[in-house]
Amino acid sequence: MSTNNYSTPSEITYTTIQTGIKKVGMKYSNQFILGILAGAFIAFAAEGSNMAAFNLFAKPETYGLGKVLAGAIFGTGLMLVVLAGGELFTGNTMILGGVLDGKIKLNDMLKNWFFVYMGNFLGSLLLAYMMVHSGLFNSGANVLGGVTIKIASYKVGLSFMSAFYLGIMCNMLVCLAVWMAYGAKDMVGKIFAIFFPIWLFITSGFEHCIANMYYIPAGILAKANPSWVAESHLTPAALATLNWGNFIINNLIPVTLGNIVGGSIFVVGIYWFVYIKNDTKGECVPYNQARQNAAK
Repeated sequence: MSTNNYSTPSEITYTTIQTGIKKVGMKYSNQFILGILAGAFIAFAAEGSNMAAFNLFAKPETYGLGKVLAGAIFGTGLMLVVLAGGELFTGNTMILGGVLDGKIKLNDMLKNWFFVYMGNFLGSLLLAYMMVHSGLFNSGANVLGGVTIKIASYKVGLSFMSAFYLGIMCNMLVCLAVWMAYGAKDMVGKIFAIFFPIWLFITSGFEHCIANMYYIPAGILAKANPSWVAESHLTPAALATLNWGNFIINNLIPVTLGNIVGGSIFVVGIYWFVYIKNDTKGECVPYNQARQNAAK
């Protein structure tokens, strides 16, 4: 193993596969419970970043600055998942590395994805419900409530392919954040590894299916408050499209598919191919050591 305070890419590839083996080996109840926590952690990041930047979001000339500020806060959600403990569907797309390597059964990966995804959904919905009923959406003379509705409306208005591509790019960065956190050997290193890719993802405006499990339900629930609706400045037609059906069909399905492609193919799939499948020189030292030990 590397003697530095970080791992090499080939070592991270091995660590990612071993981590995936541990993830699918957990009890289903634990996968689900830790999924609830992770969904709540990401929802905390979403509501906190909106609270910090809603006044900037409300004005076209400061919208980009709002995304920068929101991105600086949002990384806290993934830090909580990785460091405090949680199971996040988008990061778990990298379990595919173990499937490609023959260490994990496809069925076990899919079960993990199901239980974690459902847990993430429940955790996000709980936070959305509590935020709507907490009174915090009255902040800024109801502007936060209006911005929450407007964000949700934008997301359900994306075309299928736009949401899909935004999902791919999002989870490339999210999984690279997790990937580098696996490679850091101390907590400070893990925090920095997570912070910058997540900052970039939010600033860029990409789509994360678990974050959207907060953003869109929060907007749908907030529609019940006339004061928040007034501050959204949306037309009745736009408000009518903000509903549970469009949430699932127009956003959640394409973004989830894009997130799967971004994490499983463009991150762990490529690194598995380069550092393990196509490793003709035995450069992935921990992997080859484990293979030699298994052969004894």
